[in-house]
Amino acid sequence: MERDEGRGWEGQLGGLLREVRRQASCEAGPGVGRLLDWLHRQTGLDAAVIAEDAVTVESSTADFPRRVLAPLAGMVARLSDGHLAAAATEAEALHVRCEALGPHGPRAVLVVVSRAEPTSQTVALTSHTGSVLTLLRHAEAGDRNRRGYQDKARQLRFAVLHGLLAGGPLLARRMTTGTVPPLLDADRLRVHLLRCPSADRDEIAQTHQDPSGYQGTALMVHCPVFKEHLICLIAEDDGADGDGDTGASSPGPALGDVLRRLVRDNPRYALGVSDVQPLHATAEAYTQATHALASARTTADRVAYHHGQTSLTGILPPQPALAWARAFLRPLDAAPKNSADITRLAITMPRSGVARLLGLSRNTVTAHLRRAQQALGQDLTDVRSRADVHLALTLTSSCPPAEPGPQRPPALADLLSSESAAAWAQTILRPLQDRHRRTLQTWIDANADAQQAASRMDISRNTVRAHLRTAEAALGLDLLTTSTGTHDVVHALRIAAARAI
Repeated sequence: MERDEGRGWEGQLGGLLREVRRQASCEAGPGVGRLLDWLHRQTGLDAAVIAEDAVTVESSTADFPRRVLAPLAGMVARLSDGHLAAAATEAEALHVRCEALGPHGPRAVLVVVSRAEPTSQTVALTSHTGSVLTLLRHAEAGDRNRRGYQDKARQLRFAVLHGLLAGGPLLARRMTTGTVPPLLDADRLRVHLLRCPSADRDEIAQTHQDPSGYQGTALMVHCPVFKEHLICLIAEDDGADGDGDTGASSPGPALGDVLRRLVRDNPRYALGVSDVQPLHATAEAYTQATHALASARTTADRVAYHHGQTSLTGILPPQPALAWARAFLRPLDAAPKNSADITRLAITMPRSGVARLLGLSRNTVTAHLRRAQQALGQDLTDVRSRADVHLALTLTSSCPPAEPGPQRPPALADLLSSESAAAWAQTILRPLQDRHRRTLQTWIDANADAQQAASRMDISRNTVRAHLRTAEAALGLDLLTTSTGTHDVVHALRIAAARAI
């Protein structure tokens, strides 16, 4: 008889361990309710777990008599705050046993009830179940803390990136408290923009994450606007060559190699890589990486480097161009600062992306843009107006201060009529085949609406988009994702039309 009872006891303990193993392997994580149901099946007891506040029923078996908790309130409170470890009593004609879960208060409390007095074996199994619940709850708390740490690490990396994009290395340093990312001690960097399934970004970033939450001398940031983009800022030393590889001891190039291997091994991945840029030019590096990523989608290995074209701002005469830009944007000074800042963002990304980035509704973003439109006298839904605003914003942020002078600011048409502007436009458009250039011109004339362009050309919308994808690869400009390359195309086509080239 004793041997049979021993085997039954061992079977119950084995069953408890199997339940723990099952829950540990379950993607949903530990389930208190499932363990209470298991205890009920083994012993016939009804059970509940009272949360750390000593009031809330966190989980219970289906038939647990909650009326019993009112007379137990004082005992449960003493168990929760650490004055008692376990207690047994009777309430509402039921035998009640309570056990605190964990060594430190405030703590949850396991309450089990039965009509008959439980046997010593049942009490022992209940106690073991309480110990398992304590371990499972600790594991669950550890998982929550780990997820919380990863969330905060992602937020910190994004804050550093935002500081680099908005104000430079000094502002990025001010975004951190404690450990400064080693990237900010570098002189130069490349931006690698990885396109991958959104669900893969966490695994990639955490695989290369150090205890400080960074990636060594690199920084991996989840793009908040385009969910399939992972922005990778990688420090470059003085030995970098044209393809971004330096010595094997440099962590940056090693991570660049890893990204290229990921793309090679995953058909859904693509990678765009910027030129080497000084740290304060991170925004320019990011723009280059977006253009390169647009080209990468159509290359055989799905990896592309920025072509390195001269920008339009680089060939315009600095002082006249800046005078035009400041005069063009001066009415924006009368708009609220928030409206001006949101307009700067909305020129380079979709309105829905601006809303996600700033945590605003799309209606709020639209309202700010409406104020900016009224101030500028420009229709910001028109692709040509957006190109002009983008050019003016780029000039005011990249050109040196204008020298004072009485001259009247030139018109944009005058600035674009120079021989250097014509040569720039020819360089931009030269890689295009005639049919793709016609499609691009019609698409711009249709205000970047592929359906309207398709109707005008009597072809399908898919054909228009296919032509635009081909044009992206040929031009090395992003036309369909962030659309920042569209601004250059607008100006290049405008110059070409004026000079019949």
